[in-house]
Amino acid sequence: MMPAGPGDDASSPPVQAANGIQHVAVVIPAHNEEQHLERALTAVSCAADRVEAELPDVAVQVVVVLDGCTDRSPAVAARVAAGDPRYLLLPVSFGSVGRSRQAGVRAALENSSRCTQDGRAAGHSPQETWLANTDADSCVPSHWLVRQLELAELGFDVVLGTVQPDPHGMHHDLLARWHARHAGTEDHTHVYGANLGVRASSYLAAGGFPGVDFDEDQALVRRLRSSGAGIVATDTTRVLTSGRTVGRAPHGFAAYLLALAQP
Repeated sequence: MMPAGPGDDASSPPVQAANGIQHVAVVIPAHNEEQHLERALTAVSCAADRVEAELPDVAVQVVVVLDGCTDRSPAVAARVAAGDPRYLLLPVSFGSVGRSRQAGVRAALENSSRCTQDGRAAGHSPQETWLANTDADSCVPSHWLVRQLELAELGFDVVLGTVQPDPHGMHHDLLARWHARHAGTEDHTHVYGANLGVRASSYLAAGGFPGVDFDEDQALVRRLRSSGAGIVATDTTRVLTSGRTVGRAPHGFAAYLLALAQP
């Protein structure tokens, strides 16, 4: 497990309602991730539980976009989601992480009434909705969502977080190369779809994720910068992600690690 990050302390005092945010939607694209998906969703559930404990007026929804899965990913997702009304499972056949993220956000915005457990008022506006994006092979810390909402409370529209490759099964030389190039700092220059939060109104104003097969996260952030969205880059929400060098998306994070491993 990754070390506790700043704010990842169950004894931290509750934060206040976050700058108008009343609805958080977590969007997770998944393609044949049966080995990682349960851990990813369990971590997201813990982060959602923490929001509900510290920010009881903020509703949380989790949209899992199951894109062309031919393994047990749908069954794994269904088992985690069973009895938890926060979850929405969305089967699609795009073969595209960009289109999957698009569809997940669209479903989250269209189905905001499903995010409450006790019949609280729904119909949240894009200005009141926060979109938190991660990946099916990643494990978010328990304070992941609360910290994003703290930054939204300060007036930011976009939160760019960092990732840390899971050292399990990863060659020590590759891990050393990663750390040499990715020191955890504030105001970093990195963009990761596994750790990206954005206010829905800013997302829509910028045109959203493009329907591409890779670098959809980079393209969205370029759009957000061009639109004038307020962006903060932080290492306080670091996400543990798979250290594999053969991934699901072409030119994705696994491909980057493979290139980094080359002498």
